[in-house]
Amino acid sequence: MIVVTGAAGFIGSVLTGRLNEAGFTDLILVDDFSKTEKEKNLTGKLFADKIQRDNFFQWFDAHPGEVETVLHIGARTDTTEFDKAVFDVLNLNYSKQIWQRCARHQIPVIYASSAATYGMGEFGYDDNHTIVEKLKPLNPYGESKNDFDKWVLQQDSKPPFWAGLKFFNVYGPNEYHKGRMASVIFHAFGQIKDTGKVRLFRSHNPEYKDGGQLRDFVYVKDVVDVILFLMAAKPDSGLYNLGTGKARTFLDLAKSTFAALELKPDIEFIDTPEDIRDKYQYFTEANMSKLKNAGYGNAFHSLEEGIGDYVQNYLVDGNYY
Repeated sequence: MIVVTGAAGFIGSVLTGRLNEAGFTDLILVDDFSKTEKEKNLTGKLFADKIQRDNFFQWFDAHPGEVETVLHIGARTDTTEFDKAVFDVLNLNYSKQIWQRCARHQIPVIYASSAATYGMGEFGYDDNHTIVEKLKPLNPYGESKNDFDKWVLQQDSKPPFWAGLKFFNVYGPNEYHKGRMASVIFHAFGQIKDTGKVRLFRSHNPEYKDGGQLRDFVYVKDVVDVILFLMAAKPDSGLYNLGTGKARTFLDLAKSTFAALELKPDIEFIDTPEDIRDKYQYFTEANMSKLKNAGYGNAFHSLEEGIGDYVQNYLVDGNYY
């Protein structure tokens, strides 16, 4: 059996679908299934059982010998939540309990970390274990992810294989339920549909033009392909960046969304809100050499390819993966 936590969420549901495509149906899906807005993410998916998040450890302790791999994707991902206690419960302590069981029963685990651990990028964007203790995330969400990474690196008792994936700006199908936490592509599509234009933050940094702020946008289909590769290949354990390795501008993103809709771009710039202006990142880009050196050779979707597929095959008709 393969356990997928956060299975009804954005990345978790696409991962479940991708596992099905690869022939895996003996899946244990873990999530808070009381949230009905996520139900459609699992429509048509094949699995052995669904376990409510709060009941998972009771189930795990009764079935450890049946679990082959744990894919721990579930997390509280709201970057606007500032109650640290919420993240301590869901992101840090829940993850510790998963790790301890996987170490005790020698079960491989792949878990979701985040590029939010890098903060303003003062130490670069290298998935190097030596900088983890120095990193200064900008919010409690990023802190919770970095706190777990730090804890993991201090453990003597380990699973036989583990990987912590530092997701960069993931976008793609099955994020309808995420509201304001959905990707910029999702919101750009909605703005075009409602108003015919896209609003982007103006640059308040003289080194960047308006719309010239850069992010490493990675398509969710590439993310789940990497997870399947790591699950099968089991290279050296460790933290791995998961972006494309190529930063692109928000202007590129907006233009690609218009292009996918075969519309002429209409882009308006607005001031970045003052309350986030001093913590606004103008550049993120994953160093992807560790994953490549581990043997992953698949090409990532370009921004244009990913947005084209997402908009035309999912967003336009409200389809799910």
